[in-house]
Amino acid sequence: MEYFWLLTALAVFLAAVFIREAYSAANRRKTFIRELYHLCGEPPKKEYSLERYAHIDSYFCRHRKEGQIDDITWNDLNMDDIFKRMNYTFSASGEEYLYYTLRTAVQTKEELDHEEEMVRFFEEHPDERVQIQYLMSVLGHTGKYSLYDYIDHLDRLGQRSNRKHILADLLFLPLILLAPLKLSAAMLGIAVLVIYNIMTYFKEKAETDPYIVSFAYITRLIETGKKLVQIEVPVCREEWEQIRACVERLGGLCRHSYFVFSRNRFDSSGNPIELLMDYLRMVFHLDLIQFNRMLWLLRDRRNEADVLIGQVGRVESAIAVSVFRASLQNGYCVPHLTEEAGKTIFAQNCYHPLLEEPVKNSVMAQRGVLITGSNASGKSTFLKTVAVNVILAQTIHTVMAEAYKAPVFRVFSSMSLRDDLKSGESYYMAEIRAIKRILDAARLEESPVICFVDEVLRGTNTVERIAASTQILKSLCRPNTLCFAATHDIELTDLLGQEYDNYHFEEEIRDGDVRFPYQLMSGKATTRNAIRLLEMMGYDEKITDRAMEMAEHFVEKGQWQVCEEGETAGCP
Repeated sequence: MEYFWLLTALAVFLAAVFIREAYSAANRRKTFIRELYHLCGEPPKKEYSLERYAHIDSYFCRHRKEGQIDDITWNDLNMDDIFKRMNYTFSASGEEYLYYTLRTAVQTKEELDHEEEMVRFFEEHPDERVQIQYLMSVLGHTGKYSLYDYIDHLDRLGQRSNRKHILADLLFLPLILLAPLKLSAAMLGIAVLVIYNIMTYFKEKAETDPYIVSFAYITRLIETGKKLVQIEVPVCREEWEQIRACVERLGGLCRHSYFVFSRNRFDSSGNPIELLMDYLRMVFHLDLIQFNRMLWLLRDRRNEADVLIGQVGRVESAIAVSVFRASLQNGYCVPHLTEEAGKTIFAQNCYHPLLEEPVKNSVMAQRGVLITGSNASGKSTFLKTVAVNVILAQTIHTVMAEAYKAPVFRVFSSMSLRDDLKSGESYYMAEIRAIKRILDAARLEESPVICFVDEVLRGTNTVERIAASTQILKSLCRPNTLCFAATHDIELTDLLGQEYDNYHFEEEIRDGDVRFPYQLMSGKATTRNAIRLLEMMGYDEKITDRAMEMAEHFVEKGQWQVCEEGETAGCP
């Protein structure tokens, strides 16, 4: 009777724990789903470890194609920050596909139209959006590495066989049959076999453990795919068909997968069932046998795994874009991408997506654009604003503007280069290499090129810089190329007057303070306030006065004159 009441109390306790955990899990799920409905309107709150972000380009690196954004342009435009601003994904598949999308800036009209259909559907159907986002959150990530890092290295495991594991397991049968006849000999044989299996188990387990994460993710991906296709999303009919086909081909990976990666393997919590399963794995190599079977299947069907990752990622990427649009407090538009010949671009009141209170500017360009103005006046930000919006128009079909019309461009830039200490390459060498790749692309008679160059050849002396910059910018005035360039060299505005339209930014100095309105204005810059700014910052009057005299003398005479203390600019 005592044992009965003890077991009853234990059963009640376990039931209470189970009910409490189930209730807590249900509440967490409800809270999370409620948050998903209110996700729109807020920037994503994510933290990125260095290891994880270093592998975020894995899908992109394995799906290279013509017209994708190169590393120089990506880094020039701070596209990592743009990606993080719109990364509302919850899974590794969605995250890596969104990154791939932003780097694939030359897509067909059919691809962009389909992207728009999916984005609009999720904008208008929050219930379906939330259902999919919840499934993606359950799918989750693969840790600090990409799934492709594991798949690419499957061959390192060599040709694995289950023969020795099965043979060792079969040896238990004659020993068990021997037990009624010679118990001591049978027990000794079983003990030796158990010790041997345990010793060999940990050696092979160490080889397979790094791949357990990837296998677990793929099985979750398969289960996610099964649930996704049950959600009614008419615009994703093609994606659903491909997901169904891949799930059917990969379904064998899920059978008996519990042996390989139960959630609490080797957990120190002392769960008796899990503890028993751990011992069974060690003695009979159940997980190693199943792992090898899954390995053979995955090696044979890598392509299906890749397609499944891509299609699931594509759907979640479209959801991320729909949420991103809803978070844009300063508005956006759907671009009009023309198929007509030409290189004309029009953007009305466009702005940069990372600026909370942006100053909007419009641009209409049919030929090169040359922008002048002082430091901090807005030249570089304007170039980045136009460049980023061109990329977003051609990738996520979304532009930070009231209206946008342009053809599909190949996008290049040379803006934020620096010395490379590791290779010993100077800034100037890095710059001429970056510009050379733009010139090479412009010579190809393919889709139009749009390029953005900030301070051409700033790494060399004034005379050679102006001469070389003139010829480079002239070479970028081709029928299929549109160049936006910013410069401090006012001489270029006259030298390139036949090829480029001049615009400028200027500053306002009032009551001893400087203000930048950041408004794009027609014509070349006419103000010279650099020396005045030195004066405002408290520089010695001797420095600023003599600098002003030297500048005025050069403008008047066309030559430099260094004046000593007490002399004027007209000194002999």
